[in-house]
Amino acid sequence: MLVLPAELTHAQATASLHMLLQGLRSQPGAVVVDATALTSFDSSALAVLLECRRESFSLGRSFAVRGLPLRLADLAGLYGVAGLLPAA
Repeated sequence: MLVLPAELTHAQATASLHMLLQGLRSQPGAVVVDATALTSFDSSALAVLLECRRESFSLGRSFAVRGLPLRLADLAGLYGVAGLLPAA
């Protein structure tokens, strides 16, 4: 399982994405991202999750998110991408 940090804004997005993709590539099987620790975020968090999803699918793996904060789920709905981030 991949774990998001407590803070994921534009300032942390590149480093967080790099870390997540490295973990994703080194783990076999389905990809689950744990977002339960996420407390401070902006739309960059969605971009990071969507890139993880894209990479998961390019490797032939399923993708899901565990513990997506309600505010981030609402933001995903506003942007029309909520269906791309299924709950684990």
